[in-house]
Amino acid sequence: MLADKRILLIIGGGIAAFKALDLIRRLRERGARVVPVLTRAGEEFVTPLSASALSAEKVYRDLFDLTDEAEMGHIELSRAADLVVVAPATADLMAKMAAGLANDLASTLLMATDKRVLIAPAMNVRMWQHPATRRNLDTLQGDGVLVAGPEEGATACGEYGPGRMAEVPEIIAAVDAALSDGPLAGRHVLVTSGPTHEPIDPVRYIANRSSGAQGSAIAAALRDLGARVSFVTGPARVPPPAGVDVIRVETAREMLAAVEAALPADAGVFAAAVADWRVENATDRKMKKTEGARSPALDFAENPDILKTVSHLGTGRPGLVVGFAAETHDVAANATAKRARKGCDWIVANDVSFATGIMGGAENKVSIVTAEGVEDWPRLSKAETARRLAARIAEAISG
Repeated sequence: MLADKRILLIIGGGIAAFKALDLIRRLRERGARVVPVLTRAGEEFVTPLSASALSAEKVYRDLFDLTDEAEMGHIELSRAADLVVVAPATADLMAKMAAGLANDLASTLLMATDKRVLIAPAMNVRMWQHPATRRNLDTLQGDGVLVAGPEEGATACGEYGPGRMAEVPEIIAAVDAALSDGPLAGRHVLVTSGPTHEPIDPVRYIANRSSGAQGSAIAAALRDLGARVSFVTGPARVPPPAGVDVIRVETAREMLAAVEAALPADAGVFAAAVADWRVENATDRKMKKTEGARSPALDFAENPDILKTVSHLGTGRPGLVVGFAAETHDVAANATAKRARKGCDWIVANDVSFATGIMGGAENKVSIVTAEGVEDWPRLSKAETARRLAARIAEAISG
């Protein structure tokens, strides 16, 4: 897929810059031509000689190098690429991009390009979680910038949490998706995934066993077919795939708001295990156990029905709405009734009773319920189930 593709790689300043050298090598192994751009901060971690030796290309560094401007102006350099990749994308680079600054070669190239841009953020945990970075990320994703990572783990400063740059294979997968000419190229698909957490008090919540694995696999499969994927995820155990637009939520009401904000879409796949009920009398203080006192009474209120809400939209309804039904008995009958009740186009039903090991496991066995009837699929890995479902979706909305 990457044969003869030209990738402009902007290397930001951070310890994760060492991964950029491996990224260059791996991209070239797949046939891509990689043109490196080193920021001043990036040169503190990666030498121009190393980047040039691995890429077999001239390394660009200075906006005001008149020789470079005579050979290839920054406008041409930014537009001659098929894709612009920023790895690592530091908090500073993300802020410049979000604000539209153009005061060095890297930021000027990013402002001047008319090609897709993929960033791989890397920074300290606190910097990643800072409100300014979150605002900048929202702005960039709203502008159509693709994001790979970051991952959760130990960082160079000794802290643990989100902020580690995505590993090279994940970035390459995102590059593949960004350059894909698959059947869903130019299409927008919305995917929900994971559980929701409904708070009881600041330390307790109601949840379910969903890992988010199937939803994450579906998002990756749709990405691989060329779709732009908006991935609305609850607090799942499985990380989101690279190369999709990630919107993180906690509660059912937050998920509905995120879904409505992400529309319109060509298709919607509602794989999240959304809590049917929330605690109406949740408190902002921890409930204390008192000796001899009765257990606290929880009052429940019904959560919004996201699938039904989207299925019954007029303007803005996706062309294809796919719901999920996690059942423990009478799977086909219950899923068929759910499809009629919700008003969606398809239901993907599965048996999640404890003996199957499906909820939270690596495999799935689903039945696809449509207007034509019920189609039973064999037990497959969740990745293969996702690929088959993505292919069916592509056929349905591209035909």
